Amino acid sequence: MAAICVFCASSRTLDQRWLDLAAETGAELARRGHTLVSGGGCVGMMGALADGARSAGGRTIGVIPQSLVDLEVADLASDELLVTDSMASRKTLMIDKSDAFLTLPGGLGTLDELFEVWTTATLALHAKPMVLIDTDGFYRPLLDWLDALADQTFLKPAGRDLLTVTTTVPEALDVLESHLT
Repeated sequence: MAAICVFCASSRTLDQRWLDLAAETGAELARRGHTLVSGGGCVGMMGALADGARSAGGRTIGVIPQSLVDLEVADLASDELLVTDSMASRKTLMIDKSDAFLTLPGGLGTLDELFEVWTTATLALHAKPMVLIDTDGFYRPLLDWLDALADQTFLKPAGRDLLTVTTTVPEALDVLESHLT
């Protein structure tokens, strides 16, 4: 099956519902036979995601910069833990190791990763599918702004169309799988 990279928050102060969403995502990826590629952290949604995948028998690949390893937040239980020298090289390696991308709720780091993958797709540097899960309207204000960018021609409609938005994990994985076959 596919190596699916999931972007999400690593904050230690999140509501339990976000941790549950991440664990559900990891477990569903594993049940469907996919490998999880993540940011290599063991905290917050990122940790719950990897734990969820492993609890369902999934394989995990973590990609983490040395600076975060030094802070002792690396997912040492990963089947494969790849340590990079910077955040920029981390994103490049995550893109290289992945067949598709899924974005869960998150903050600046999550958005940085999403926009890196999306921008490189609009430049035709890869043609890997991307899905954003908009649970409970989490991303609605951002999506409204992005649609306004497209309306004002700052974002081409074809570029906007590269990102599919869903509201559930099964729907998101169905979309990714339909593009991977």
